[in-house]
Amino acid sequence: MGEEELKELLIKENDEFKKAYQRHQKCEKELDELKKKDFQTEQDRLKQRELKKKKLALKDKMYVIMTNYKKSLQ
Repeated sequence: MGEEELKELLIKENDEFKKAYQRHQKCEKELDELKKKDFQTEQDRLKQRELKKKKLALKDKMYVIMTNYKKSLQ
């Protein structure tokens, strides 16, 4: 099973993974919006840094869930 297939499966079957994925996507969207600004304030840069950290933590959480799921299949 490929990584994308596993993500799709877990989005459907695992609420914790689904919530982490949705929050990760939300952070991605907010980051994209901040990057589109012509001029960024210091507050924008701090928000961007905060979103990147949050997004990375969510990605790590999703990876752990995916790894645990793979192990449970063996």
